[in-house]
Formats: sequence, structure tokens, C-alpha cells
Amino acid sequence: MTEQTIPRRLVGRVAVVTGGASGIGLATARRMAAEGAKVAVVDVCEESIGEPLAEELGGMFVKTDVTDSDAVEAMFASVKAAYGSIDIAFNNAGISPPEDDSILDTDLAAWRRVQEVNLTSVYLCCKHVLPYMLEQGRGSIINTASFVAIMGAATSQISYSASKGGVLSMTRELGVQFARKGVRVNALCPGPVNTPLLKELFAADPEKAQRRLVHVPMGRFGEPEEMAAAVAFLASDDSSFMTANEFVVDGGISSAYVTPVD
Repeated sequence: MTEQTIPRRLVGRVAVVTGGASGIGLATARRMAAEGAKVAVVDVCEESIGEPLAEELGGMFVKTDVTDSDAVEAMFASVKAAYGSIDIAFNNAGISPPEDDSILDTDLAAWRRVQEVNLTSVYLCCKHVLPYMLEQGRGSIINTASFVAIMGAATSQISYSASKGGVLSMTRELGVQFARKGVRVNALCPGPVNTPLLKELFAADPEKAQRRLVHVPMGRFGEPEEMAAAVAFLASDDSSFMTANEFVVDGGISSAYVTPVD
């Protein structure tokens, strides 16, 4: 989709994007800005990286450790003070370190680190943004889960898979709980996406990457911009009757039993 054909569905909205300095988060921040939203880019990166991104988008950068409850609360307060509302929260920050592998090999420290970043951060972001949205009587929360939240992974990442299952379950509960309060909560479930996270995971093991790729009916990894388009849809009024939903954008991987190879 070219810049000229991108819809302007988010004009007047304020969006917070965690993990917004790279990968799906960065692509989504750019997409939301292109659709007219004021965007707060939230990441642990240095200001020298985050500030130019925010300037590019005409928004703001808030350096935040999303596993720190006080820091998350302060971040949302600063966005509200700057822009007057928080209409969209894309809770996307996540990690997938190589030490998270089979349950037989993953130690407790690695398990806990992944849970903190991937699951606890989503809990904290939802907890601290919901009061603003409930006061407004409107809001759209999108949490990044994964296709591994609905099926077993071909390459084991035990803590990552468990964390994303937790994100999906929490999303469903919140979506149901706040549906009549004007706040929608949905989960994006991407398939393998061509991001720095995936590249890092498979850089040292091309065979591992190929084992995952062979299961994708489309025969390729997704692109961050394709995920961003899905998030923008969930953030917009075009998805106004969707909540507590798993929005799967995975190239068909979760529906494939056996993928034919040409």
C-alpha cells in the first residue's frame, strides 16, 4: 500500500507503541502516524535513537523499562499530559533470546526474564492505561501475542511460547471485562516476521530458520509493515465490533497440516 492510498482513520487519536524503536513496533508507529495519529514511541533504547524517530513521526519518545510498574505509570501520565488523551495502546515490547530453548535446556533465569518482558509488561501497560480509557469511555488496546499462542512451535522457545499464551488469555479476559465500557482489547498473533528479533534468533542457525519457514504456506516470512497494517485496523473504528479477539496474521501457518513444496 503506497503512502497515497493509506487511509486516515486515526486522525485526532493518540497512540502509545511499546517496543516502538524497531521491528513491528517501529513499522506500526510509522503506520499510525501516516494514518493521522499522534504517536508516543516507547522503548528502552537511548534518546539518540528514540528522539529522531519521534521527530520523524511528529510525536514523542519516552524511554521506559516496561517491566517497571512505576516507570510504566509515569510514561502513560506523561503522554496524557502532553496530548490530553490516550486512545490506542499497542503493547508490543518483547524479547526472544537464544537461551530460551527447550524446557530441558532453559534455566529459570532465562524463563523469568522472558516472562517479565513479554507478559508482565503487557499486564503493567494494560493496568496503567485502562484508567485513562475508562475515564474517556473509549479506547483500543492491542497486545502482541503470537501464532505460538495457538499452536506448538516447530522450534522450541518454551518461555516465549508460554508468555504469548498468557498474553492471549489475558487479552480475552480484558476484552470481555471492559467491552461495555467502550474499551476494546484484542491480540495480534503474528506468524514469523522478518524483524531484527527473528534475524538475531536464526542468524547462527540457518537450518533452524528453514525448519520454520517450510511450515509457512506462503513460503516467506511476514514483513513488519504487514503486521502494522493489521494493528492499524484493530486500532481504528473499522474493527469497532471486535474485542477479546485473536487476530492471526501468519501466512497460513496455523492452518497448515502439511505444506506442499514446489
